[in-house]
Parts: sequence; structure tokens; C-alpha cells
Amino acid sequence: MPQASDPLHHIKAALSLDSAASSDFDLNPDVILPPGRKLRPAGVLVPIEIKSGIPHVILTKRASHLKHHPGQIAFPGGKQDEADADVIAAALREAREEIGLPSENVEVLGTLPTHETVTSFTVTPVLGHIRDAFDVIPEPGEVDEVFSVPLSHVTDPARFSVQYRRWQGKRRHYFTVPFGPYYIWGATARILRGLAERVERL
Repeated sequence: MPQASDPLHHIKAALSLDSAASSDFDLNPDVILPPGRKLRPAGVLVPIEIKSGIPHVILTKRASHLKHHPGQIAFPGGKQDEADADVIAAALREAREEIGLPSENVEVLGTLPTHETVTSFTVTPVLGHIRDAFDVIPEPGEVDEVFSVPLSHVTDPARFSVQYRRWQGKRRHYFTVPFGPYYIWGATARILRGLAERVERL
């Protein structure tokens, strides 16, 4: 069993619990998904760094000119390429490319269930502990900003709320977990909500 002195003991314990896969459509049961749809595998890294003994999650603000999810808050990550051994390798590679995080500086703690996105990806969240401080180097073509949020903030279910926007003429509901000036919503918030639900069960 993890020791209480380990600042990530609750996260490691939460990863041992079972939970269902999630999707961008969880809060929108009226959405009819096309049969036989093809989903592309992807991996995102949930990078956890310890600052002054307190765990923080590193997030990015996507560049405003990107085709998918411009300006949104996201985890480092992307689709699995042919050269990637698996989605974990994809998440580590993308984190290296997007924020300059060396793969060898990440202790992979485990994965969460997959999350299906409206853009037809099946995303595997990979939780990783950053062993040592590193120089953050945002990828200028993809990332406008790199910042961190206390892990306790995004693993507290009370911090989340459900909001909606009009999309294709209908109400589209989604989770949000705002932090200061950062509006964390959509797939990123849904993945964090799944983690928060596991932590709450401990």
C-alpha cells in the first residue's frame, strides 16, 4: 500500500479502482452516434508535478489558430502515430513535443478508462509523475500557454458544474472546472471529473 507521506498516494489508490469509459456525449443522451463509426486511438498525458510538497497538474492552452479545439484548455497529447508503440508512448511523445517534457522524466502511474471525443478519437488518459523540474518549452505552433493547477482542485467533485452551449441547433451539456482565468471544460474536464469520482470513493 502507498504510504501517507507519499503526496500521490490517493492518486495511486484511485487508479486501482474500476470505472466506466466516458465520452463527450455522456451528458447528452439524445445524441445518436452513427453505427460503424471509426475511432482513432490517441493518448493524453496528465502530468503531475510536486511543487513545495503539493501535487499540481500541468495543462496547456491550445493555440487559437488550430483546427480542433482552438484556445481550449487541454492535456498534452494527440493521436497515436504508426511509430508509437502504444497510446502511452503517444502521450509521452506529444508531451515532449508540446511542452518540452523529457519522457525519461515521467514515471507512468497508470491509465484511466478511454474517453470518446466528438472529433472521433478514443483517448486514453495516462497519469504520469514528473520526477524532476524541467524547462517548459511550449510548441509555438500548438500551445499558447502552459500552466498548472493544484491537483486537489481538479479532484474535488464540488468544483465541477454542468453548463451548456448551443451546438448544431441543440443544447450541448458539458462539465466545467474553472480555475482562476482558465475555463477548463469539455473532454479535459470530463476526464478530470472521472478521476475526481475515483478519489471521492477512497
